[in-house]
Amino acid sequence: MTYPDPIYFDDKGESSAVYRPAGSEPDLVYPTGNTVDYLATGASTGGLFGLYRWNMGPTPTGPGPHFHKTITESFFILEGTVKIYNGDRWIDTKPGDWVHVPAGGTHGFRNESGEPASMLLHFSPGAPREGYFEGLLDMASMSDEEKAEFYLRHDNYWL
Repeated sequence: MTYPDPIYFDDKGESSAVYRPAGSEPDLVYPTGNTVDYLATGASTGGLFGLYRWNMGPTPTGPGPHFHKTITESFFILEGTVKIYNGDRWIDTKPGDWVHVPAGGTHGFRNESGEPASMLLHFSPGAPREGYFEGLLDMASMSDEEKAEFYLRHDNYWL
């Protein structure tokens, strides 16, 4: 394994860091009370990755088993207990646990603990997952055909 080709070509660095202070308002709030913080979108990282903080309330919620054909997904648990499907079984993860799912890997996640939970979701490359997260709010008004197109457009294949 070697370093990739350069993507920055100047001989001096630049002031370009992005800062999001703790306590910033979430970018997305679901009716369940779950929230999402867009820490780094694919657009903001030039397509390299996407990083989101997913905050779940105590009500059981989360996607069932599915896979992606174009992106990898990783989970880093910050708070609480999150059940993550690893392709074979549901495992209880706790703060500090990390799960990586390669493209094509079956996975899912749920908070069934009755307590709040929070995790980082990392996608690589940086697909526009915020469009998927926001589109979930409209699922109830979609026809079966619209849902199928939505999932296909967002690289979600349900099992």
